Amino acid sequence: MAEITAALVKTLRDQTGAGMMDCKRALTESGGDLDGAVDWLRKKGLSQAAKKSGRVAAEGLVGVVSMKNRAAMVEVNSETDFVARNEAFQGFVETLAKIALEVGDDLDALKAAPYPGTARNVGEEITHMVATIGENMTIRRARVLSVSSGVVATYMHGALKPGLGKIGVLVALEAPSELEGLEQLGRQIGMHVAATRPDALDVDAVDPAALERERAVLSEQARASGKPEAIIEKMVEGRIRKYYEEVVLLEQVWVHDGESRVRAVVKKSGGTLIGFERFALGEGIEKAPAGDFAAEVAAVAGV
Repeated sequence: MAEITAALVKTLRDQTGAGMMDCKRALTESGGDLDGAVDWLRKKGLSQAAKKSGRVAAEGLVGVVSMKNRAAMVEVNSETDFVARNEAFQGFVETLAKIALEVGDDLDALKAAPYPGTARNVGEEITHMVATIGENMTIRRARVLSVSSGVVATYMHGALKPGLGKIGVLVALEAPSELEGLEQLGRQIGMHVAATRPDALDVDAVDPAALERERAVLSEQARASGKPEAIIEKMVEGRIRKYYEEVVLLEQVWVHDGESRVRAVVKKSGGTLIGFERFALGEGIEKAPAGDFAAEVAAVAGV
């Protein structure tokens, strides 16, 4: 029997995409024979993950979990919305959010964390799930917010079940002491963020490159009016203020009354809004044409 080294396990893992523990077991079962181990994994249906890893995964779920002053949010993608209704997939997203709450939002650290109830880590667990469920899946991103005193509220728009859905928001509110209604305010801000999609918390946090592009466009538009340069400068500054009202959370009009500014609402509460995060499922992922997956299924079925 050949010695089952870490290098041999890695070679098998690279070839098949199966989890480390599955690869080790396959090599043990095959007496250290690499080809035999590949066959063992194929028979168990565990070597399919690598084949699926190139397929577009833009569906899935966003998951949130919170403590009083700390909350985590994750996005896990799959190929179809079908999988979002799979209980095993839902359980994975819920567990992943809890792990992120403990270890933080660095993806490498998150994937290396032990997965409860198994001998696998998180990265190996999702590879195992790919082989089990039969679709490509990816852990796309994670975010953890915390405050020293106050609350980190969560909001899930159109929740499939508590803490799971397609648009999730975290809102970090600092306060010197326990303030009545702060959790409720955080949830209301979460609803606002889900609806308005702000890019930045305050004016200072606006991306300089985005601001410069906006200023250049507005300047060209203003010059087309033929007005003097001094007037053009005032026109641009006025439009920049309008731009801030569109993209800066604290400058936006509060959606719950259509009149107040978010800044004023937060100030009235006695708390301080120090951060937020919004995850919209699949946002920014280039999706394949709608018919592609159906065509793939038909091809596999020989239709």
